[in-house]
Amino acid sequence: MDFSPSPKSEKIRQEVVNFIEQKILPLELLTIKKGREASGNHKKWTSDPQVESLKKQAQQQGLWNLFLPEGENGLSNLDYAPIAEATGRTLLAPEIFNCNAPDSGNMELLWKYGSEKQKAQWLGPLMRGEIRSAFCMTEPDVASSDATNMKATINAKADQVLINGRKWWSTGLGHPNCRLLIVMGLSLPDADQHRRHSMALVPSDAEGVSIERMLPVFGTYDPPYGHGEVSFNNVLINQSDLIGQLGDGFSIAQGRLGPGRIHHCMRLIGMAERALEMMVERSVERVAFGKPLFKLGGNADIIANARMNIEMARLLTLKAAYQLDHYGIKQAISEVSQIKVIAPRVACEVIDQAIQMFGGAGLSDDTALASMYSYARIMRLADGPDEVHLSQIAKVEMKKIGLQTSK
Repeated sequence: MDFSPSPKSEKIRQEVVNFIEQKILPLELLTIKKGREASGNHKKWTSDPQVESLKKQAQQQGLWNLFLPEGENGLSNLDYAPIAEATGRTLLAPEIFNCNAPDSGNMELLWKYGSEKQKAQWLGPLMRGEIRSAFCMTEPDVASSDATNMKATINAKADQVLINGRKWWSTGLGHPNCRLLIVMGLSLPDADQHRRHSMALVPSDAEGVSIERMLPVFGTYDPPYGHGEVSFNNVLINQSDLIGQLGDGFSIAQGRLGPGRIHHCMRLIGMAERALEMMVERSVERVAFGKPLFKLGGNADIIANARMNIEMARLLTLKAAYQLDHYGIKQAISEVSQIKVIAPRVACEVIDQAIQMFGGAGLSDDTALASMYSYARIMRLADGPDEVHLSQIAKVEMKKIGLQTSK
């Protein structure tokens, strides 16, 4: 397996790094502080004019929609991986390059499975950055780590579709430009468990759609995106707003999640890299008990272990991207689950160690470390908790020796 980036990938990666260092990082701490001060009233949230300006600049430079394999740049998962790592250095970067979750996953879903009408109505505006979107799957009343538990319903009604239920942790729901909700719900309760659910495209202002509240993470609301709870009360949409057919929801979700997990994991690795850089600089510059922190306790070992863990996580993620490109999600399912466990764990550990090295400053908004830790910790639950992926990995190992695990 050759994980070397193509010349095109390396050129774009370097342009992204330069853009981040010169234009995005100077805004980071001010944006974090603004976010900490925001309330849970998403109706008061606004897009930052400086961020919007940078988005236009990124688009003009061609640093836009880089994740789409058949976009302007036509990058594979393996080619996009180091670029995604670069964007992970700051939480601001992904939206500025129009590569942020859940919009990137929703765009890829529409690109792969949407009708021409759906693409014209929703994919085009998303790709141009004119609107934002949310993905509504997790529910408050059931253990959503088992997606077959979903109780929200998407039922056919003549030439329309009726949607009822509640969803939460719908990331992006609070954004002032959120116009589209992709909703997954139960349609065929008597079918095979993976043929019961459907996906539908719902305008955020459709009658019967109500944002009940925004959910804080470690006490902050992550504006202007947010993670919201939303109810659907007799929401009527057209049959043409279904993605595929009734019962196609799970197969579509699998196609959406594979590349998205590569993106998430590489961004986490980029975040861990930055935390390590900050930790090393701090350990050299800061003096306690007459010595630089580097020479105290086991700090040198902490730095060394962080380097090794990041390298291992990166190699595993690049392998998963290679497998996905060459063999598809069915053959790469174990590798994708492996990185989804490893990358957030490594990021959490390295960022936590950096916070420790910074002391009280690491807990405050004087650095980006607290926000980075919050994001990394979220990713141990988002897109499937660790335990679900560990179970998947174990099942693959059992099958290798001809054993079947119970359902």
